[in-house]
Amino acid sequence: MTDIVKPAAKPARPFFSSGPCAKPPGYSPAKLATESLGRSHRAKIGKARLQYCIDLMREVLGLPDTHRIGIVPGSDTGAFEMAMWTMLGARGVTTLAWESFGEGWVTDAVKQLKLEPTIHRADYGQLPDLDKVDFADDVLFTWNGTTSGVRVPDGEWIPADREGLTFADATSAVFAYDIPWDKIDVATFSWQKVLGGEGGHGVLILGPRAVQRLEEYTPAWPLPKVFRLVSKGKLTEGVFKGETINTPSMLAVEDAIFALEWAKDVGGLEGLKARCTANAHALDKIVAQRDWLGHLAVDSGIRSKTSVCLTVEGADEAFIKAFAGALEKEGAAYDVAGYRDAPPGLRIWCGATVETADIEALGPWLDWAYAATKAAS
Repeated sequence: MTDIVKPAAKPARPFFSSGPCAKPPGYSPAKLATESLGRSHRAKIGKARLQYCIDLMREVLGLPDTHRIGIVPGSDTGAFEMAMWTMLGARGVTTLAWESFGEGWVTDAVKQLKLEPTIHRADYGQLPDLDKVDFADDVLFTWNGTTSGVRVPDGEWIPADREGLTFADATSAVFAYDIPWDKIDVATFSWQKVLGGEGGHGVLILGPRAVQRLEEYTPAWPLPKVFRLVSKGKLTEGVFKGETINTPSMLAVEDAIFALEWAKDVGGLEGLKARCTANAHALDKIVAQRDWLGHLAVDSGIRSKTSVCLTVEGADEAFIKAFAGALEKEGAAYDVAGYRDAPPGLRIWCGATVETADIEALGPWLDWAYAATKAAS
């Protein structure tokens, strides 16, 4: 690979992982508040910081007061599992799967909860026909498929007068898109995506119809302690006021608070969306200029602005591994290989914590890695 000339400049921050994602610009552990560390999360200071984190999420997202926000264990996966196990089974279920995590929710509904859901599938790079979704059912979907780079176009396909609940795995979507909260009954995400926070904690957002379901319906199966959101027939409100179900990492909470305060400094939700859009446009330009590079999601109307998945001409799994390894060895780009279950390709995170200049600087390095990997293969 040394025979091929390397670009002169590298991305200043070569962090393009799709989770955990790049930290916010200017981040340093030394900048985190530490007063809550070493204290109980149930002490006054611990509960205050947890509530402040919840309040910041509500403010930045523009989330209406009708929706509750809870910090729960197990990252986005734990939050979505919690929602499934506590609310499904009251009526029919429809699941949408066009990438790995959506397919995981199908598996859980069928094999773990023993439900018989209606399943709408599509290949990587495509969406199922949203017009065929029956909203008399509870409907489970990913807003932005992290492993496929495909998102729903908007919320127009969700009716306001739906009978069932909508469950949105929105982990790569919140803070990057406008989400119509009146169309979403349950949403989940983790701090590690658009905010660049730490893993291990999930966020569960419940609309009023979801709360009603929890208080009026008891699942037929036993619930693990970490999933229990109801006590004596009423929602455990403390979970949504900083009284977490299990012990949180206050260091991770302070890390999330830093990211949320940074988000406010860059213009709140509008500023975050603008940064994602600028990054995605910069990567689109790189792709358009190279005939060996393409988008897995050919339709730009359903293409992710955060977890952008790319095809590489003639590449197989071994080629992509060598391609990504060459970039990592040079310190030019980290963690850009596509997800293990996806077609062989690249995945470039374009979320708000990435700088557009670093996306632009990535282009020549992709050329170098492609040429070098071809020469070595």
